[in-house]
Amino acid sequence: MNDYLNSSFICERNIKIHEIPAIIFRPKEVKAPIPTIVFYHGWSSSKELQRLRGFILASVGYQVVIPDAAYHGERNPLQQYGQDAAMKYFWDIIFSNMEEFKTIKDDMELNYEADPKRIAVMGNSMGGFTSAGIFAQSEDLKALIVLNGCCGWESFNSNIDVPTTEKVETIRRRVKHMDPMNNLDVLKDRPILLLHGDSDIVVPVGSQRIFYKKIKTLYEDKNKIKLIEYPRLNHFVTTNMMEESINWLGKYL
Repeated sequence: MNDYLNSSFICERNIKIHEIPAIIFRPKEVKAPIPTIVFYHGWSSSKELQRLRGFILASVGYQVVIPDAAYHGERNPLQQYGQDAAMKYFWDIIFSNMEEFKTIKDDMELNYEADPKRIAVMGNSMGGFTSAGIFAQSEDLKALIVLNGCCGWESFNSNIDVPTTEKVETIRRRVKHMDPMNNLDVLKDRPILLLHGDSDIVVPVGSQRIFYKKIKTLYEDKNKIKLIEYPRLNHFVTTNMMEESINWLGKYL
C-alpha cells in the first residue's frame, strides 16, 4: 500500500461483505453512528485504484466503503476491457452492483456503525451509472454524486449501435425499467450532484444535460439539484470535482 495512506487519523481495512471484496476507510476519532458513503469504481478500475478518493472523503469525516464490481479487482477480472467486453458485460455489472447494494448497506449498518439516516452513494463513470440506479431504487438514501456517469440510461444507449439479439432486447427492457430518467418521482427534491467534463468522449455529457433539464423543473428547492460541467475536460476526475463533492456532502450528508 502507498505511504500516503499510512495515516495517524484514518483507518483503512480490506474487508469482505458476504464475499464482496471491499476497502473501508474511516476516521479513527469518530462518534457512531457514522455518516457513510458507498463509492463505486468505473469500468476497468478496481477498489485499489480508488483508494486516494476514499482517503480524501474519510479525511473530512466520512466512512467510505469501496467494493469491487463483478469482473473487476478480486472478482474474476477480465483479460481485457475493450469495446467487445463492454458490450457484453457493462450493463450486467451495473445490475449486479445494484442487486448487491442492500447487502453492503445492511452490513455497514450492522457491523460498521453506519448511520442508516446518513448514507450517500457516489461513483465515477460506470460507478456513476450504478450510483444513480441505486439512488432511484432506494428512497432512504440521503445524497447522490455522479462523476462522469449518466442518469439517462436510454438516452446513453441510443448513441450505441449494437446488433439486436434476444439478450440485447432483455437488457434494453431492464434499462428502461430502472433508468433514473424514468423514475423522476422518486428522485425529485433529493440532493443530486452531477459533475462532468464537457469534452468527455467516453460518456458524453449530453444525456446528463437532458436528465438535469428535465428533473430540475420538478424541484421545489433548486439548490438540491446541480450539474457542473468542466470546460475542455475529457473522462477524468479532477481535484475540483472532489472539492465540489466534499462541499455537497457537507450540506446534505
